[in-house]
Amino acid sequence: MSRTAQSCSVVEGQGEAARRRSATPRRRLGYLVSGVLLAGLVTACADGQSSAGGGGLRASGSTTVAPVAADAAEALKAQGMNITIATQGGSAGGISQLAAGQIDIALSSKPIADEDRTAHPEADFVTTQIGSDAVGVIVTKPVADAGVKNLTVDQVRGLFEGKITNWSEVGGPKLDVFVYDKEPGRGTREVLDKYVYGDEKAPPPPDTDNFAIVGGNLETRNKLESTPGAVGPLSTGFVEGREKLAVVTLDGIAASPENIASGAYPMNRPLYLITDGEPAGDAKKFIDYLLSDKGQALLEPHGYLSLAQIGK
Repeated sequence: MSRTAQSCSVVEGQGEAARRRSATPRRRLGYLVSGVLLAGLVTACADGQSSAGGGGLRASGSTTVAPVAADAAEALKAQGMNITIATQGGSAGGISQLAAGQIDIALSSKPIADEDRTAHPEADFVTTQIGSDAVGVIVTKPVADAGVKNLTVDQVRGLFEGKITNWSEVGGPKLDVFVYDKEPGRGTREVLDKYVYGDEKAPPPPDTDNFAIVGGNLETRNKLESTPGAVGPLSTGFVEGREKLAVVTLDGIAASPENIASGAYPMNRPLYLITDGEPAGDAKKFIDYLLSDKGQALLEPHGYLSLAQIGK
């Protein structure tokens, strides 16, 4: 998904080092969040004016929203727009950067929460939904083929709390479970916590070496594919066409477009572009493009649903 125009400078991140830190077992890491976690960075460049401190329009945040935003940035190059798309710190990172005036648009797979408004009272967050997505509980294909095709909410809770440690406990093979959980503040993590715990606070991570924290979607997918017995939350769009992974049904409900659109599937979520105040200038042009027919057509290739598909 990465496209970088040769004529532009690209912001360098501490990607590999941060990924190594974030994938260490959770008993040693706790809730340490990498300061800069770049799962990918896309820059589309042309002549344009900056509205966030130089370098043109800047958007950063969710690794789920980023591929669609990058496609839109590429399309808008022909209109003379200079747009940088980054994935720095996930949804929470994008929201914080927006409030600090470092970017023009936050990419987010979670809505603005009361905690965000409390933390950034000076910001006037305005959200624009561009589509919808589903978070899946992803297992390796051998685990699914051996019998784990559906999980109940209690089983999901048991896996992520470290109480279910072998797949044979839920009808699968005799294989140790290895859980990859998302960083706090990631939109994917919040959807999982909402499904499992409702309005209650999630408990501390289990004290086990079979539990690690990961960051963006690409990192999560790579870890799941390379670890026998792995399970983790991930946007279902990042699993399409991946032969090594499977999306389980949740309480018998599949993450089908129909179930996502109707809300029957329990882990669906909106995808947002967020501005500080009403969109204006290049930010408005960018958002308007993604709301147009051409922009909405960019969602389906990434496995997401357009606004029309969800009745909006």
